[in-house]
Amino acid sequence: MTAPVFDAAFRDQFDALLRWRRDVRHFRRDALPAGELDTILDAARLAPSVGNSQPWRFVRCRSDDLREQLAAHVDQQSTVAATAITDLERSASYAKLKLHGLREAPEIVAVFSDDDPAAGYGLGRATMPETLRYSTVLAIDHLWLAARVRGVAVGWVSILDPAYVTALLDVPAGWSLVALLCLGYPERDADTPELERRGWQARQPLNILTR
Repeated sequence: MTAPVFDAAFRDQFDALLRWRRDVRHFRRDALPAGELDTILDAARLAPSVGNSQPWRFVRCRSDDLREQLAAHVDQQSTVAATAITDLERSASYAKLKLHGLREAPEIVAVFSDDDPAAGYGLGRATMPETLRYSTVLAIDHLWLAARVRGVAVGWVSILDPAYVTALLDVPAGWSLVALLCLGYPERDADTPELERRGWQARQPLNILTR
C-alpha cells in the first residue's frame, strides 16, 4: 500500500483543526446521527499504546438516572472545590463558570484504562506502568480530533471523585477512570478556549528547556 502524501493544504487544515479544538461546556441537545459515536470511538482505537496493549475501555452512559447522578455528583464536588479558592475575585470568577454539560450533551462516555490488559504481554511498561494510562489519554486525544472534524464537541469533566464514578458505573475490577466526557454539538464554535474568553486563564507561551 502506498503511503499517503500530506500536502501543504492538508497541513494547513490540520493546523486549523488543532486551533479550533475546544473543551466545550455548552451543548445543544440534538442527538448525534446513528453510528456517529461508534465512528468516533473507532478512530480512538487507532491511537498508539505501550506494547500495543490498547488499554482503553469505554463506557457509554445512556440512563437518564445515571446521567443525573453524575451531574449531581460533579455539582457537589464543584461546590467543595470552590471552598479552596480564597481569593475573592477568583472565587467570583469560578462561580460564573459552567463546568460540565452532563445534563445537556446527548452522549456521555466514561473512559477507563485497564491496569493489566492481556494484550501487549507487559511489553514496555515493566518500569513505567503509568504508560498504560498515558496510552489511554492518547486514545482520548484521537477521539477528540475525530469528533471535531465531524463538528462534534467534547468536554472533559474532571471535578469528580474517581472512586465514586467507578463504583457508580460498576466496571470490572482493575479499570481506572481516566476521563468522563460529554459529546455533542456545541452552542457555538470558537478558536479561543472558553476559560481564556471568560478571563480565567490565557494560554501560556511555549516553554522549552535546553540541556
